[in-house]
Amino acid sequence: MGKRSVAALIAALVAGTLLTGTPNPRAEAADTATGEAPTTADALGFDLDTVTIPQLQHRMAKGSLTSSALTRAYLRRIERIDPTINAVLRTDPTALRQAAASDARHRHGRARGPLDGIPVLLKDNVNTRGLASTAGSLALAKHPPRTDAALVTRLRKAGAVILGKTNLSEWANFRAEKPTSGWSAVGGQTHNPYVLDRNPCGSSAGSAAALAASLSQVAIGTETDGSIVCPAGMNGVVGHKPSLGLVSGSGVVPISAEQDTAGPMARNVTDTALTLAVLSGEGSNGDVRSGGSTDSSGHASGGVLGDRAAELTHPDGLRGKRIGLWRLPSLGPEVDAVMSRTAEKLRAAGAQVVEVTPPYQDRLAELEFPALLSEFHRDINAYLATRDGPDDLAELIEFNRAHPAERSCFAGQELFERALAAPPTTDPEYRATRAELKDLSRRSIDETLAAHDLDALASPTNPPAWTTDCARGDDDVIPSSTPAAVAGYPSLSVPAGSVGELPVGLLLMAGDHQDARLLSLGASVERRLDAWRAPRYLPSVGSGAAR
Repeated sequence: MGKRSVAALIAALVAGTLLTGTPNPRAEAADTATGEAPTTADALGFDLDTVTIPQLQHRMAKGSLTSSALTRAYLRRIERIDPTINAVLRTDPTALRQAAASDARHRHGRARGPLDGIPVLLKDNVNTRGLASTAGSLALAKHPPRTDAALVTRLRKAGAVILGKTNLSEWANFRAEKPTSGWSAVGGQTHNPYVLDRNPCGSSAGSAAALAASLSQVAIGTETDGSIVCPAGMNGVVGHKPSLGLVSGSGVVPISAEQDTAGPMARNVTDTALTLAVLSGEGSNGDVRSGGSTDSSGHASGGVLGDRAAELTHPDGLRGKRIGLWRLPSLGPEVDAVMSRTAEKLRAAGAQVVEVTPPYQDRLAELEFPALLSEFHRDINAYLATRDGPDDLAELIEFNRAHPAERSCFAGQELFERALAAPPTTDPEYRATRAELKDLSRRSIDETLAAHDLDALASPTNPPAWTTDCARGDDDVIPSSTPAAVAGYPSLSVPAGSVGELPVGLLLMAGDHQDARLLSLGASVERRLDAWRAPRYLPSVGSGAAR
């Protein structure tokens, strides 16, 4: 994704958001303690559920909003709402100082770009100076990292306010054969805000649940296969898994360098795209207008955008687009019905939707896990060498055996043990496996796009959230994320609808480093589907929606 495409996308999304205002009217959530709606309007004069980063920056530029007021509003919501969902592990005690520094920059006309003064939550496997960064494990809880991950350095350079850290599935769901997503020994269990006894999906569970509850403007997740997009889909928010290498993985607890990436999550595609620009190094210190000017109505002009703003933000942005729908009926008839309604809406907007089945999926499922075991052993040993605590995977296994709290939900660490015994990444058989994975995963997408002349592939992101059950573990065999995850291609989940109270996402996939085009398409899909609705924090619902 080149600088020109990123800058054009930013300017178009900023212009489109300022022109159209809030994309979706959103109901307020029900407060389980009082039965009343916990207003997200706060004392700010706008709704935190619906406001976008460009709208916040517009208010900051006019002087009608400060980052300090915005940050306090989110800290108050965390204090009030988070005990219900358990998504935020800790807040940053310097958050208000960071916000005050942003306010000073805004007052003196030195704002650093779209994220200056915007509160951001970070998944707790992202090294953050001054804050425990644990991957959910007690083995790292007493030894904070000495330096920031590269992506945190970029966020700070952009002026973002590091609000705190979110819970996650311990070790990003790569410890036990039957883990429980959203549980860690450090943080306990995160709950799905829509129905509290349902699972938030892993492993960026806390980031997604916090966004659904409007506890931050944006959040950072990480993914090896599904761990950004599944939580986004299951918690009714937007999540983007970037192309491999677009966002630096330095300072992020790894599973596999061949698939791992951090990525942005938000309540709308605009904020997701603006955050990606910073994470990728393309928007860390730029003007929100990306080099152009903005007229009184919010139109961007000049700069690198030129005439593309109308194209990227046009209400008919889906007209003529060709989208391949991979239905995945194994996720159940209710999810398939959501996909049918989605296809009807996209066709009504002028898109052509054709049904497809990407090839090679059985072989990818057969090969992926053995490769990840070898890669995890290599990469976790390299990461642990940078931190105080266990020196390597073998010591980490012994730590878990010696600490009963690590086994208080699910007891196993079978994946750790299998990774310890896996062939090294110098082994010829491993190398052949990874080469075949890379080839088949890329062909599965490239060949499908080419055969049908498609702009993107689409599939359901997730089934309805299953009930959380430590004894049973997850029910999360969701194949839609695998082709893009293994190929290193971008994917984007946007809200598509719901099964009863439980959200279902639409997963969009495109070719290598087509992130800007995918986000542009996602913005058009988001506007057309208009599927977001606030959670109601219900204690439970009937069993019919469970898998």
